Amino acid sequence: MMKKRDSLTFNGVFTPVIYRDRGIDLLDQTKLPERALILRITDVAGVAEAIKTMRVRGAPAIGITAAYGMVLGLERGEEMDRVAETLRATRPTAVNLTWAIERMLDTFRRHKGAPAEDLHAAMLSEARLIHSEDIEANKSIGRAGAELLPKGSQVITICNTGALATGGYGTAYGVLRAAHEQGKLKMVYACETRPRLQGARLTAWELLQDEIPFRLIVDGAAGALMARGRIDAIFAGADRIAANGDSANKIGTYQLAILAHYHGIPFYIVAPTSTIDPHTEDGKGIAIEERSEDEVLAPLGVRFAPEGAAAWNPAFDVTPAELITGIVTERGVQHPPYSLGRKE
Repeated sequence: MMKKRDSLTFNGVFTPVIYRDRGIDLLDQTKLPERALILRITDVAGVAEAIKTMRVRGAPAIGITAAYGMVLGLERGEEMDRVAETLRATRPTAVNLTWAIERMLDTFRRHKGAPAEDLHAAMLSEARLIHSEDIEANKSIGRAGAELLPKGSQVITICNTGALATGGYGTAYGVLRAAHEQGKLKMVYACETRPRLQGARLTAWELLQDEIPFRLIVDGAAGALMARGRIDAIFAGADRIAANGDSANKIGTYQLAILAHYHGIPFYIVAPTSTIDPHTEDGKGIAIEERSEDEVLAPLGVRFAPEGAAAWNPAFDVTPAELITGIVTERGVQHPPYSLGRKE
């Protein structure tokens, strides 16, 4: 097993993606936990393929990867608007992707007339700033979220929101990490997260390395845990948060919120402010990515369904704001009614 802190690091923390020597080094998350394969990507097509196939995933992480992809496009003399469109088209739900690309385009336009070396330096500096800002935001998120938990807490989380999904440290996972560091966390119950099993493959991998006590559960077991009074809170990430607080996250999150509401358990969405989309009024305006039915029929390449069966495979669902106890960002915890207007 690869030790995270012996591999890719940025600003002193483990990161799944880093730019160096005119290329991107990226941990291929489709190979975890069996193999820790670091890919070397040197062109925009490779970046787009890595995002689309979920070699890198998690809203903040794909935004950072796209920002570095814009730098690669510049280095290879590609037209920046075309590079932006190629990267933007890879995954439609995560707002961080478009947000990061727009920041890179703004930087390019501001420095377009500068000497080539200065333009490159400005673009690379902006990409690295996006990366470092995310790490610092995650640390602030972790501290804010940990304050919500009493000592001895038992929590549920879904999908993967750790360093693997971000620039480093984690969002919802960052809350768990901070609570563990403060001695507050008794147990994490990690949903396996079908059909791609990010909870089983990735969150469990991170929890083991951080020595945080946990149990892996099938997605359908969450309600049974709540009914037995063994859960104090639920923390989930987000790929896009509408202005009214409606939040899109990994498929199955909405069900957790309904169960939490029924059992009177706090349900929190955890994400940086870059995940807030002030231009989308509510969850009805969030585009939901639908992925290949093969991920359901033959998860991880192993066929379970009979030949001839068909599947529906939305990657995300939307949790209505009224089911969300609080939204944790680097600016603190916001409570309903939510009014998440234009970011500064």
